[in-house]
Amino acid sequence: MKITDQIAALARPVAERFGCSLWDVEYVREGSERFLRIYIDKEGGVNITDCENVSRAMDPILDEKDLIAESYHFEVCSAGLERPLRRPSDFEKFMGSKVTIKLYRPRDGLKEIPGILRGYEDGKITAECGNETITFEKSQVALVRLRVEF
Repeated sequence: MKITDQIAALARPVAERFGCSLWDVEYVREGSERFLRIYIDKEGGVNITDCENVSRAMDPILDEKDLIAESYHFEVCSAGLERPLRRPSDFEKFMGSKVTIKLYRPRDGLKEIPGILRGYEDGKITAECGNETITFEKSQVALVRLRVEF
C-alpha cells in the first residue's frame, strides 16, 4: 500500500472528527525538500482553525506510526476552490461544473482548455468546450481542476 493511502486511512477519521472531509494526500519532493500535505474540505469552506486542528491531531499519529523514514514538512491545507479532480467520485460530485483541462500536448494550439464537465468514464473526460463537446482520452489529460470565474 502506498504511503499516501496509509496516511489517508489515518487522516480521514481525524478530519471527520473536526467536521471536515479528507480530499487528498500528497507526498512530494520540491527541490531538495519533501512535503506531506493533507487536503481537507468542508461545507461552507475550510478555515485556518480547521487546518490547525487537523494538523495538531495528526502530528502525534504520524510520529507514532513513523511511516516516512526521511525528514519532511507536514502541512494541512484547504482543497481550494480550484481543486484538482482525481478520483471517479470527484468527477461524479462535480459533474456540470466549470473545469480547466490541462493537456500533455496542445489541441488546436491550447494546452489548457476551459469547459463544463459533462462525463467521466474509465478515465475518459467529456466536456462542453465552447460550441462543441469533446471527449479526452486519459492519456491526453495531465490534470483536470475546477475553474472559478470572478
